[in-house]
Amino acid sequence: MDEYRKKSVVIVEEYFANDDVVSTANELRELGMPNYDYCFVKKLVSMAMDRHNKEKEMAAVLLSSLYADVICPSQVYKGFSKLVECVDDLVVDIPNVVDTLALFIARAIIDDILPPIFLTKKMIILPKDSKGVEVIRRTQKGYLSIPYHTEIIEKRWGGSKNKTVEDVKANITTLLTEFVVSGDKKEACMCIKELNVPYFHHEIMKRALILAMERQKAEGKILELLRMVAKEGLINSSQINKGFNRVIETIDDLSLDIPNARQILHSLISKCASEGWLSVSSLKYLSVEPKKRPLEEGVAKSFKMKAQAIIQEYFLSRDTIEVYNCLDSENSTSSSELNVVFVKRLINLAMDRKNKEKEMASVLLSSLSLPAEDVVNGFIMLIESADDTALDNPIIVDDLVKFLARAVIDEVISPSHLEDIGNQFMECDSKGNQIIQMTKSLLKARLSGERILRCWGGEGSKGNGWTVDDVKDKIGKLLEEYECGGELTEAFRCIKELGMPFFHHEVVKKALVIVVEKKNERLWKLLEECFNSGLITVNQMTKGFIRFEESLDDLALDVPEAKQQFSCCVYKANNLDWLDSSSFSNEPRDLLNVGNQSKD
Repeated sequence: MDEYRKKSVVIVEEYFANDDVVSTANELRELGMPNYDYCFVKKLVSMAMDRHNKEKEMAAVLLSSLYADVICPSQVYKGFSKLVECVDDLVVDIPNVVDTLALFIARAIIDDILPPIFLTKKMIILPKDSKGVEVIRRTQKGYLSIPYHTEIIEKRWGGSKNKTVEDVKANITTLLTEFVVSGDKKEACMCIKELNVPYFHHEIMKRALILAMERQKAEGKILELLRMVAKEGLINSSQINKGFNRVIETIDDLSLDIPNARQILHSLISKCASEGWLSVSSLKYLSVEPKKRPLEEGVAKSFKMKAQAIIQEYFLSRDTIEVYNCLDSENSTSSSELNVVFVKRLINLAMDRKNKEKEMASVLLSSLSLPAEDVVNGFIMLIESADDTALDNPIIVDDLVKFLARAVIDEVISPSHLEDIGNQFMECDSKGNQIIQMTKSLLKARLSGERILRCWGGEGSKGNGWTVDDVKDKIGKLLEEYECGGELTEAFRCIKELGMPFFHHEVVKKALVIVVEKKNERLWKLLEECFNSGLITVNQMTKGFIRFEESLDDLALDVPEAKQQFSCCVYKANNLDWLDSSSFSNEPRDLLNVGNQSKD
């Protein structure tokens, strides 16, 4: 790490001296330590901030040039995160660091190398009285909110050799527009060469693709040009991939102006890949459905306050159903961002309290059945702010380890999610890495499941001291007894007396297994009774169906018609309003089987 930092300083100094982007890119590649590239980003910007406008502009151009080709987006993001977090230290040597760093961040955003959501996320994490918050506010209100901010920011440091990024973009637009009219590929290639911006060829790709999407009659011509520049090496594969990825990143915005933008882009990618000059494996995932748009800052702040009140009330009442209802009301759109905020707030508040509340927080986390990805992102945010939180809570590492391990044991997240979280914290000496390694060790220990379930006394489960395996065994036995002729009221009472409403999805899953394997409709009646009485909620019912669906492939080996039977179950459950419509559609999956079953 120290060696990397030293070499980074040398590379930056040489770049400021020779202004050679290509040479700098090669030197950075030769270091062969991509996981530490965020240090280069941090060093480049911090050194530039202490120099003249020329070096500041050079630094901005270099970052834009290296983005995605040499330095992956997550490392750029992390580099700027580190800069914002250490502003209080930088201000000692760079008095105007707040304004200068704000301008660097604004420039990165308009150069498309830093997502605008960076500002919102950092504002949530940073201490309110830190200089970092001043930087974020300055970026938002002092630069990005002013009229003509793009032009002003681009020219603030004089532009690169008197040619701004906007100038280059305008030239690219002109050459592409003229090409669509003339169809002269040689002329277009000559214009691309004359631009002499090989590090900015991704912009040509991006604008060409958007033009093809906007003017579908010109699609053929544009694809011919792109194929030519790719085959002749005029635009290298790295810049090609970067151009496609930039279009993928902005597809939600493009969809507002271009109907079926996603489908058109899918088609373009398929055509280019089939011609052999585009590697699909190097592209970002392009979903069929649009992503939900980021929340406004005010919405997140308002929800944060409401979430705190909900959690504090829960610590007094232990009423998980009430929490579910409140969340359903406050987060009616099931926003991932708000789920993340809730997870972070829940665990933060619990860590400031006694073991009783920590246990209750783990129980609630399991009860709510939030998407695993949202829980993972919540933990990532908690770990990112661990250094600051440690000032008030010295045992935060130990607490987060237990919360993470408990989430795995409770099947809120999977063990593979630990790897995803760990990938965000690669530094050996970081708290994040320490937390992940300790969590893995705890999970590998002998009798780990039982120890983790009891780490806070097990009060959230009414102090029964059962392990997950114990509960699964009890559920299996009570369902078997009911299947063999047991009474409905007795089975219902046994489920209720388990006292684990957050684990009712296991009842649903095991009942579905019996329904599908043995075609025993008695279990369906039990589920119906549990749902109608409110014992099993929509949330738990849906989670049970989802977990059963995940195991369908294995079950189908023994029960060939398992998938058809499950389709019938989903159809019937939807008709009874058991399931969350966002997880299972209301369309009939197998009307013939449903009809036959209803006759039986």
